[in-house]
Amino acid sequence: MSDDTLPEADRVEGAPHPRETERLFGQSQAEAGFLEAYNADRLHHAWLMTGPRGVGKATLAWRIARFLLATPIYEGGGLFGDAPPTFDTLDISPDHPVAHRLLARSEPGMFAITRSVNEKTGKLRDMITVDDIRGLTHFLTMSAAEGGRRVVIVDAADEMNVNAANALLKMLEEPPALTTMLLVSHQPSRLLPTIRSRCRELRLTPLEADDMTAALAQAGAEDNDDPALAALSSGSVGEAMRLTRLGGLEMYQEIVGIFATMPNPDRPRALKLAEAAAARGAENRFELLLTMFDTFLARLSRTGATGVPPLPEAAKGEAEVLQRLAPNPHKARQWAEIAQEISSRTRHGQAVNLDPAALVLDTVFKITETALR
Repeated sequence: MSDDTLPEADRVEGAPHPRETERLFGQSQAEAGFLEAYNADRLHHAWLMTGPRGVGKATLAWRIARFLLATPIYEGGGLFGDAPPTFDTLDISPDHPVAHRLLARSEPGMFAITRSVNEKTGKLRDMITVDDIRGLTHFLTMSAAEGGRRVVIVDAADEMNVNAANALLKMLEEPPALTTMLLVSHQPSRLLPTIRSRCRELRLTPLEADDMTAALAQAGAEDNDDPALAALSSGSVGEAMRLTRLGGLEMYQEIVGIFATMPNPDRPRALKLAEAAAARGAENRFELLLTMFDTFLARLSRTGATGVPPLPEAAKGEAEVLQRLAPNPHKARQWAEIAQEISSRTRHGQAVNLDPAALVLDTVFKITETALR
């Protein structure tokens, strides 16, 4: 397989790759934090991009890489002691040669580490392995002779196995000259404390509604201004793209509809939903369906705790259903407890390959049982 046909672990299906994304919305504070360090000549050798999945961490990493590789290294003030230039944006013209080389994956100063493809199966590995890090060692050795700045992106650093993490740690402990490492992390608590301590953190936050709409439009999403999409994606563009691609809005509407008829849930509707989840090739939809059940339970708990349903509505008639099923804080606690139990049961069921339809029906039963207490 050529590089263009291999699956990419750092691409959301149906969306542009982060290296192809020209603008980053809603993360001006994180960008400013990096530029402040750069302008003050305090460019740390390793940066950790943290925050929820899908809010732009990888896009920021590629913007930083493009900026560093396209911006000449300041060599001093010359005869008259000129001050170094300062920058208020990471923007680099898409016509810049570095921008072209990054898109073509031919930039000699750039090295990206993601979960690689298992040559035997043709599928992505579950983890970043030590062999992937050894590739970085080779890159640093070869590129050192060429001089200039080098940038390394690890996406996602959470996915490194123990051997890979230890190999990367050695490089962070003895950072190569003129090399900046950018680590994308959805769950920094999963990283070795010694890796975290050697990185400077840039924290990204969920996007506000206007930034979400703009980012989704850039990514080519349909119905990018749908309030339900914003409600269910929690400010994550990546999650919104997944919802759009896999029919998440319709899926959540079905869940709300099933429990709108309580105390007698719509069992034929539940059975239809379960059978769709069990269909051959529907693994991604089944995974999203479990997420939608988690979301429904979380919104139930929030309604009971606060006394008002979350706004905007994520499905037609949702507010009435949430208020009826979670009328008080006592019920909110019940929903929070059952949410943990259901999540544990479904993830265990996945691990031991239980029938997806049976897992869905069991979830409906547990929610019904809790509603009738």
